[in-house]
Amino acid sequence: MSELVAWPIALALLGAVVGSFLATIAIRWPEGRSAMRGRSACDGCGRRLGAMELIPLASAAALGGRCRECGAAIDARHWQIELAAAMIGALAGVAASGALALAGAVFGWLLLVLAALDAAELWLPDALTGTLALAGLATGLVGIAPPIADRAIGGAAGFAALWIISAGYRALRGREGLGGGDAKLFGAIGLWLGWRMLPAVLLLAGLIGLGLVLFAYLRGRAVAADHPLPFGAFLAIAAYPAWLVMIASPP
Repeated sequence: MSELVAWPIALALLGAVVGSFLATIAIRWPEGRSAMRGRSACDGCGRRLGAMELIPLASAAALGGRCRECGAAIDARHWQIELAAAMIGALAGVAASGALALAGAVFGWLLLVLAALDAAELWLPDALTGTLALAGLATGLVGIAPPIADRAIGGAAGFAALWIISAGYRALRGREGLGGGDAKLFGAIGLWLGWRMLPAVLLLAGLIGLGLVLFAYLRGRAVAADHPLPFGAFLAIAAYPAWLVMIASPP
């Protein structure tokens, strides 16, 4: 099999498996449940799911997203995150190969679970953001582009930029505008992309947010100025395309 085909397929399959674990984290962690312990069970009847019901994507398609025993709906985030992780893996395999492709897939998978948690819970756990940051440093130290110096500057600049914006907004308006997790996440993204891509990521994240607000307005739902938005999720969604562009057109 050609390397051009092998890497996208392999990383897509791996992504579906990884996505199953990421979905478990996104669903269980906010509820105070461990993603590492306890077998998967139906939320409706409590029956433990068998191995054939836990095949990423295939089981959800075969069962129509419902429990085989009681017919209760299974949280759609399972197959949605599995599908997104598979797509992230495939895109990384198309953009690159070898260690670079695997690193890009890991970057995307970590961004995915952070985006899922922020979108649902307005929560960016320090443990996951720290893992993203450390993984960015590690890939730079083993020689994967961009250079480690660019990554270090990106990490510091990303965190400082949003921290300053947040502090300024709080001083002017007397309330929080950005959560502390957003600055940490942007710094972690900088440790992966380097400083050059950060303005593009911030711009795209802002456009995503504005697009969602406009969509809500067109549907007749007013969005108040103090309505919380998952800006961390917007940053995560914007960062992965930025990585793909960076790989396609290196400096």
